Parts: sequence; structure tokens; C-alpha cells
Amino acid sequence: MTSPHRDAVVSSDAEELILVDAADREIGFDTKERCHDGDGILHRAFSVFLLDSDGRVLLQQRAAGKRLWAGYWANSVCSHPRRGESMEVATSRRLAEELGLSVDLEFCFTFTYHARFGTFGSEHELCWVYLGTVDPGSITFNRTEIDAVRWVSPAELDGELAEHRERCAPWLHLEWERLRERLLPDGAA
Repeated sequence: MTSPHRDAVVSSDAEELILVDAADREIGFDTKERCHDGDGILHRAFSVFLLDSDGRVLLQQRAAGKRLWAGYWANSVCSHPRRGESMEVATSRRLAEELGLSVDLEFCFTFTYHARFGTFGSEHELCWVYLGTVDPGSITFNRTEIDAVRWVSPAELDGELAEHRERCAPWLHLEWERLRERLLPDGAA
């Protein structure tokens, strides 16, 4: 898959997302806009954490134009499979669209969460979490989706989540807690 121009618009509130039940069974489709209105509608999503060869984690600052959590720091890539898309196709598409990358991913776990962002709407997602490794020099991020990127060590991410929780997207807290146990089972930084 080729990556789009670094300023290309790659998502829309009109795209149809996959509605699921608590067991992740497809139960229908609705627009991204309606899935995030009010308290939200449970839909399928994914989060990707990219690491470099030193074990640092790539974080992205969500673009100022995002409806939910604009300007907040989040994991490397997060999005949704669209109607008719497998998770493999969706993650590959989004890695190319947001970071100009093609990466082999390892599935880690799924979890469900609900987070409200004031009057702007909510995330109510059954999220698949993935892990991949990448060369830091290969990234060219899409400025319609991302304002900034940076690499942090696991210890730096722990500190940031502890000291500046309000600067980070809510799913980052939940995912990192579980992923960190997998990456650093002995508690090492």
C-alpha cells in the first residue's frame, strides 16, 4: 500500500464503522459521526504501539482538528476498521495513511472501554491492540491526523502517565498498563 501525501485527508465522519456486541460479534454498521455522538455506540477499533530497536515507544499528538481528544498524546496509531474491512487491512491502511509505514504487527489483546469527552462525544470501543517494530527514520506523519510524534522509553511513558495524565488520551493509559506488563514482565524500566 502506498502512503498518501503527508497532508492528505484520510478520514471522514461519514465512513461506516463496524458495530459490535460485548463478545465482538458484528451487529451492524453506522457512521463514525454517530458512533461517537453522545455516549457513543460500541464499535470495533484498534490501537498500534510501535517500538524501535531500543524499546522506545512512538507516541503521536492528535491533530488539532480532531473531534475527540485533539492535541492529546496517544499511542502510535489508533483508528477503526471500516465496513467490509478486515483488521489486517485496516491496520495496514492506517499505518500507511498516518505514518507512511508498512509494518508487521503482532496481535496482543482486546479490551472494551468507554470515555466521554465533555459535550463533544465519546469513545465506546472494543479495541484490538497490536505491537510492531520500526526504524525511527522511516516515519513521515500525516499532518491532517497528527501534530507531532516523539519516541519515549517505557520509564518516560510511565512517568508521563503518572505526572501528566491529563495530557494523554484515556485509551493510552488503559492499553499501556496491560502492554507494559507484557513488554517488561519483571518491572524493569
